[in-house]
Amino acid sequence: MDVMTVHLISTPDEASLAVLRGNLDTAVSLTFGADVPANTHILIGGRPSRQQLMASPALQALVIPWAGLPGETHTLLADFPHLTVHNLHHNAIPVAETAVMLLLAAAKLTLPYDQALRHHDWRPRYQRPSPALLLHGKTAVILGYGAIGQEVGRLCQALGMAVIGTRRRVETPVSKNDVTIYPISALATLLSRADALMICLPHTPETEGLIGARELALLPATAVLVNVGRGAIVAEAALYQALQERRLHAAGLDVWYTYPPDEAARAHTPPAAYPFHELDNVVMSPHRAGHSDQTERLRMTHLAALLNTAVQGQPMPNRIDLQWGY
Repeated sequence: MDVMTVHLISTPDEASLAVLRGNLDTAVSLTFGADVPANTHILIGGRPSRQQLMASPALQALVIPWAGLPGETHTLLADFPHLTVHNLHHNAIPVAETAVMLLLAAAKLTLPYDQALRHHDWRPRYQRPSPALLLHGKTAVILGYGAIGQEVGRLCQALGMAVIGTRRRVETPVSKNDVTIYPISALATLLSRADALMICLPHTPETEGLIGARELALLPATAVLVNVGRGAIVAEAALYQALQERRLHAAGLDVWYTYPPDEAARAHTPPAAYPFHELDNVVMSPHRAGHSDQTERLRMTHLAALLNTAVQGQPMPNRIDLQWGY
């Protein structure tokens, strides 16, 4: 292919576009906007319409410019079996940093200590024994040892923790870089070993409700649960009750059960049907784990690298298996 036409449904800002063009092979031609040209080879967008997918007879691939596959896009793609679908994993490091921030804040009870001292209350300093957990020497079980999970594992190891991972494509335990990776079928046996349960899974029919009351009961009472995957992976009522009854030490949650339906609701939408905000052993984050001052630069750099493989005649990485949804 002499020239490869790539169309972005959303137009990046000037700074991001400069990063993309600066890293892109000169044989890639970029176009932008809602109208997809008839000569487009690769379409960039997370929620394309049927008309956009049909606009170009030359279309070969859809790139979703983040990690994940929206449900409506997954359904639509069933009618376009000739297209390959790919993700970007540019957000792996920012999400991993946030996951470990949530782990540390939850384990160390940072928020209630902060709130007490804002009211000039020093009494938490003198609690004996201290309820803050030591993580060094403990075990982190990472559900979803993919791009994000591996970065989370690396940071947990830096804290002196042992790391165990799970992956769908693993049939028997394998060890790599001091991490043992198990099939998800081993979950029940792994939960009792988890001082920290780090959820980095995508939301699919197989992962919805994966962690329910039974699974939470298998965790040690001193365990910390961190979810940077999707809220629906953990049963909402069961999680709230386990935290309220102190059957878990704490949780750090970046993903939720209810989201604002429109812009007007963004200032007053509770993230769950249960009052997690009343619990002092929960650290709450508004689904911003992948956001940082460098996120768009990272997105464009990763997008350029992915497109360069295609124009050079190589298979593009990060292909989604539509049967599994990730």
